[in-house]
Amino acid sequence: MAKLLSINLSEKKGVIKKPVSEAVLIEEYGIEGDAHAGKWHRQVSLLGQESVDKMIAKGLDHLKPGDFAENLLTEGIVLYELPVGTILTIGETKHEVTQIGKECHTGCEIKQITGECVMPKEGIFTRVLKGGTIRIGDEITVIEYGEKDVFTVEK
Repeated sequence: MAKLLSINLSEKKGVIKKPVSEAVLIEEYGIEGDAHAGKWHRQVSLLGQESVDKMIAKGLDHLKPGDFAENLLTEGIVLYELPVGTILTIGETKHEVTQIGKECHTGCEIKQITGECVMPKEGIFTRVLKGGTIRIGDEITVIEYGEKDVFTVEK
């Protein structure tokens, strides 16, 4: 079973996010109070614990949730293998995968601290199709796979 391990928010983009126990997601906007929220395609960022574990295996054993500026840290699902257009539920919310990977911000705090960032290749972004409250431990379910196998990272 795939589940939500951590919910992380920040008031600015490109900085380490702080964990919270629950969050309110607003349809077509994102997470209330988070810098990524807005009327665009990258409303919520997700990263798998499996990706973080790769960095820990490289000696970065000090990593904690939010260090890669991910809103949601997941477990039990290979996020970056989901095609764009995939529909997920996280607790009572519904999301559409809109982008896989991204280019890091110039002077990215995360890369400066960790030396490397997994978000550019393994982080994903969604837009919120149905809002609601999410909590740590919520189940994540793929309800429809997207048809778009090819994606491009925004420059």
